[in-house]
Amino acid sequence: MYNIIIYLYLAGVAIYSLFNEKVRKMWRGERAAVALLKEKVDPQAKYVWFHAASLGEFEQGRPIMERLRREHPEYKILLTFFSPSGYEVRKNYEGADIICYLPLDTPTNARRFLRAVRPVMAFFIKYEFWYNYLHILRHREVPVYSVSSIFRPGQIFFRWYGRQYSRVLKCFTWFFVQNEVSRDLLHSIGLDNVTITGDTRFDRVLQIKEQAKVLPVVEAFCQYSIADAPDDDDINTACAGSVRPEGVFVAGSSWPPDEDIFIRHFLDRQLFGHGKWKMIIAPHVIDESHLQQIEQKLAGCNVVRYTKATTDISIEKADVLIIDCFGLLSSIYRYGTVSYVGGGFGVGIHNVLEAAVWGIPVLFGPNNQRFQEAQGLLADGGGFEVTDVASFAQLMERFAQDKDYLAEAGKKAAHYVSDHAGATRKVLDGIR
Repeated sequence: MYNIIIYLYLAGVAIYSLFNEKVRKMWRGERAAVALLKEKVDPQAKYVWFHAASLGEFEQGRPIMERLRREHPEYKILLTFFSPSGYEVRKNYEGADIICYLPLDTPTNARRFLRAVRPVMAFFIKYEFWYNYLHILRHREVPVYSVSSIFRPGQIFFRWYGRQYSRVLKCFTWFFVQNEVSRDLLHSIGLDNVTITGDTRFDRVLQIKEQAKVLPVVEAFCQYSIADAPDDDDINTACAGSVRPEGVFVAGSSWPPDEDIFIRHFLDRQLFGHGKWKMIIAPHVIDESHLQQIEQKLAGCNVVRYTKATTDISIEKADVLIIDCFGLLSSIYRYGTVSYVGGGFGVGIHNVLEAAVWGIPVLFGPNNQRFQEAQGLLADGGGFEVTDVASFAQLMERFAQDKDYLAEAGKKAAHYVSDHAGATRKVLDGIR
C-alpha cells in the first residue's frame, strides 16, 4: 500500500511540476541526484548521511553535522533535502561535502541512491520516516539514528490501522527524542532503543547568537550601538535608557493577521514619535504586494524599508523599519525590547527560540499548542499568548509600565533556552 501511494504521489508531482516552478525544481533535482552522486562520491571515503526535509530540520541537524565534522574529520558529510525551500537556501552550505535532493522513496530510487553513496551511518531529522530507504539501510546493517524526533498519540504509528506501517520504526538503531511523551509512545509499541536528549534547535540558536551580525542600519534606527554596550549577557536590560527610544518592538515572520493586531495597537495608542517606541517588522512573505500592504496599514507614520535605508539622520527619525530581505531576523532580535513571532493565527508559529535566546519576552498567537518550545516558554514565563488586540494591548502596557516585569520575563526566556541546550553532545555521546 505504501509503495502504491508513493507511485501515485510521484505521478502527481510530475504533472504538477509542469505548472509550478518550486515543484519543478524539486522534480528535476530528485531525478538528477543519483547522477550527481556518481560524479562526486569519493569511493574511498566514508560518508555519514544526514537527511532533512526542509530548512527547519536542517537547522536541527546542523549542530550535529558541524561537531561531527570537527571531531571526526575522517568522515565526509552527505546532506539531502526533500523540499526546495531547504535545498535552494543551503545548496552551498560549506559544512557538507555533497548536497543534493533525496529522490522519492520508491524501491528503485532507494536502491540506486544507496548503491551510489554507500553511507556508513545515517541521521534522519525529526519527522523523516522513509520506508524503502530505511529497510534497505537496515538490511545492509547501516546504523540509522532519528534525531530531535517527536511523537504524538495521533500519529499513524500508534493507531490500530497503522501497526503495519509502524514496523518502519524498527529500522532505526536508536531514537534521540525530544520529550517523555515520545519515549513512552515508542515504548508502547515495543521500542526501547530510546534516549531523551531534547531538541538540538536550542544548541543551534545559541550558535546563531554567537555568530550574530552587527547591523549599522538597525543600530541607527534604534539609536543604539552594540559596540558601546557593556559586557553583559542581558544586553537589552543593561543598555536600556536614554541612548534608546522607550522600547523597540520586533515582529518576526509576521503574516497579515499578526500585523493587523500589533500595528493597530501602536497606532491606537499613538506610541510612535520622539522618545516613544519604535517598530521593526520582518514579514514572513517578502513580496511587493505584502510590503505595500504593511505600509498602507502604517499610513501617516515615518516608515523606511531596510534595503532603502541609510545610517544617516533620516533612519533615526523613522518610526518603523520594514525588513525587506532575508537572513537578518535572528540578528535583529538582539535590538528588541519585546518580540512577536508570527504564524500563530494561521498554520502555526515560527521559530520562537531565535527571539528568546536574546533575553526578551516573546509574544505569539493562539495556534501554539503543537509547538513544544512555545509551550515551554509559556510555562516558564518567558512567552505570552495573544488572542486579539485587547490581549496584546494588556501585555504591552504591562511591559511599558513595569520595567522589572519586563526584565524578569526576558530573563526567563533566555534561561529557558540555556536550560534546554546540550542535545548535540548527548546525541554524539549516545552514538559512541
